Amino acid sequence: MLDRKSWMRATLVLSVGLMVLVVLRAIRTRSSSGDISGYERTAVFFSDGDGAELGTARVRIADTDAKRYVGLSRTESLREGEGMLFVHPCEQSVSYVMREMSFPLDIVFVDEDRTVTDVYHAELPADGLADSELERYDGRAKYVLELPYQYTSERGIGVGDRIRSASDRDI
Repeated sequence: MLDRKSWMRATLVLSVGLMVLVVLRAIRTRSSSGDISGYERTAVFFSDGDGAELGTARVRIADTDAKRYVGLSRTESLREGEGMLFVHPCEQSVSYVMREMSFPLDIVFVDEDRTVTDVYHAELPADGLADSELERYDGRAKYVLELPYQYTSERGIGVGDRIRSASDRDI
């Protein structure tokens, strides 16, 4: 049987060991969820049906599951003309939510042919909503752009307009 002092030491060692395991587990879980560092960047150009340029946005490219999940939720604000381009493996039905966002956005859905199919002006959700309670912005897209709120209205960007990229990426 352990005396009181030995018992306290054993409890302390076990507590510290348990804390180390919890921290290591958290680190492993975070790193296994996917790398979200090192975003590629490009410029996206918007044009109307006649080819007239409507605007340009400098965007980070979210082309992995982890980057698409995090999106702009770890971003405090966007400068004018900044945004994020979400690239999906193929054109598909997708839903976006304003999870952990600190500013409203325009959400632009673009099909495989680079034609704008939907534009949403997404307000900030009420505080304390669970993910399942957040408003969903649904569309069919290969690409989705998140841009400063009212960016599309200010430039006359809408359904039927087109995008192209300054990079050699698949866009």
